[in-house]
Amino acid sequence: MAMKRLAQVLVELKMLKPEQAKAVLEEQKRNRKDELMGKIALDMNLLTEEQLVEALGVQMNMPTISLQGVQLPQKVLDKITPQMAQMYRIVPLKFDEDTLTIAMADPQNLAVRDELRTLLGYNIRGVVASERDVLAAIERYYNEEADSVEKIVREMESDADLKKAMSEGGGAFDLTKAEELADSAPVRKLLNMVLLLAIKDHASDIHFEPFEDEFRIRIKADGVLYEIVPPPKHLAFAITTRIKVMANLDIAERRLPQDGRIELTVGGHPVDLRVSVLPTMFGESCVLRVLDRTVTALSLESVGMDGPTLKAFRGVIDKPNGIILVTGPTGSGKTTTLYSALSALNTIDDKLITTEDPVEYDIDGIVQCPIDASIGVTFASCLRAILRQDPDRILVGEIRDQETAEIAVQASLTGHLVFSTLHTNDAPSTVTRLRDMGVPPFLITATVEAILAQRLVRRICTNCKEEAKPTEEQLLDLGVSEKDAAGKKIYRGRGCDKCNNTGFKGRFGLFELMVVNDEIRDMIMRNASRDELRDTARGYGMVTLRDAGIKALFEGVTTMDEVIRETILDA
Repeated sequence: MAMKRLAQVLVELKMLKPEQAKAVLEEQKRNRKDELMGKIALDMNLLTEEQLVEALGVQMNMPTISLQGVQLPQKVLDKITPQMAQMYRIVPLKFDEDTLTIAMADPQNLAVRDELRTLLGYNIRGVVASERDVLAAIERYYNEEADSVEKIVREMESDADLKKAMSEGGGAFDLTKAEELADSAPVRKLLNMVLLLAIKDHASDIHFEPFEDEFRIRIKADGVLYEIVPPPKHLAFAITTRIKVMANLDIAERRLPQDGRIELTVGGHPVDLRVSVLPTMFGESCVLRVLDRTVTALSLESVGMDGPTLKAFRGVIDKPNGIILVTGPTGSGKTTTLYSALSALNTIDDKLITTEDPVEYDIDGIVQCPIDASIGVTFASCLRAILRQDPDRILVGEIRDQETAEIAVQASLTGHLVFSTLHTNDAPSTVTRLRDMGVPPFLITATVEAILAQRLVRRICTNCKEEAKPTEEQLLDLGVSEKDAAGKKIYRGRGCDKCNNTGFKGRFGLFELMVVNDEIRDMIMRNASRDELRDTARGYGMVTLRDAGIKALFEGVTTMDEVIRETILDA
């Protein structure tokens, strides 16, 4: 049966008059699109919290409860961490066999129960409680020292049952015992805490690495790896097995690399975790790539280009055909820039198709095709099929070989605008790379319209920003004379609680845009060198990555070490 709308339920229960329900819905549509109808009715003093709880119970076909005066046992409270309780606005009520009953302030969010079932491994039963009751219960029961990775690790080190379970069997592999260990509460609790911590910090990767004497967990945020408190070495196998269970991988296979995916919904946002398991000398190494596919702020204005570069780039992407390439190392934001360009072009009268490995952003109006090499769906084969779908603009995730390059060239020659990425150090060296891949110079000049090189550098934390004095060695590495640096202020981050004592918070882009004009086309035909192309492009206004970095440095946005580290090859 289709679920009734809350407004309809409230009218049927005679809690709201039809005209009152209509007024609430109009207010929601006009000014409060992101808020729930029940919350708006409460704010308008048309409902009491008790009435809203009763109506939600009827709508969701769930029991209701008042938490006032209810005493909850510690055993049940331990099933949910304080972070989970606060993030999902839930309180655990009871646990029977394999079913955990929770009081929910937002029962309309169906994803909460699905995600808790995935994270905890229990069946989840929900009952409706008022938001006031749930928040008060969270404050009452979880106001002591919050769980942290350090606290959980300490508990696991002193857990005699876990040590006994790991020591039994004399090293022989027991599939049943492996499943039991992976499903044990301490292992689930630690892994859930690490996942929630990483997603909250906007991490891009989570590394679980076994060594001879330790099991290390590291999180990559803002492009840099940070180690968290390592769990006991004897739990490496149990944690790895738990990851493989969540990703639907073969837990009995420990000799071959495996790849899988974990799908979660954290805070109402779908998050994909791409799992890679690699056998090593001391166990299996697991790396989880975090992909948040519902990024809504994909606009060229938010990418971070300066005014002239943004204007030139907009002019290029409006062309009817040709190839636009974005280059840079892995994790430099190439896909974000390309999707921002596609979002600007995403109109009803244009057909946009992408082929990627993997699909990183989910955008309405764009047809997106994932690559799966295991069944023969490669960039080249997918691109051939896309050309038969009558596209206007095409995004090819990456040009990896001559075949893909040739098809992309043919697509642009037949009237399509093709976006793609390459791994090169700067914009001019991309021409050399295309030549090395076997693309003739006359085809490069006929198709390539622009090349954008980019890097991501860390932004100085504004909370602990302080002035810094550059050393002679730093100025030399940067290629800046003391005379040029005179009178310019340079800053660094001292390190504080808000930036995890790193001195940095967030990242922004450095861009180098080479628009291919007639003179540069003539030079490509003459097989001009990278340096010659660079000098000519600079003469036409191209700002190099190093120059963009120095500009950001003198504006006090980043540090010397960051600019040197990210642009050293482009000096």
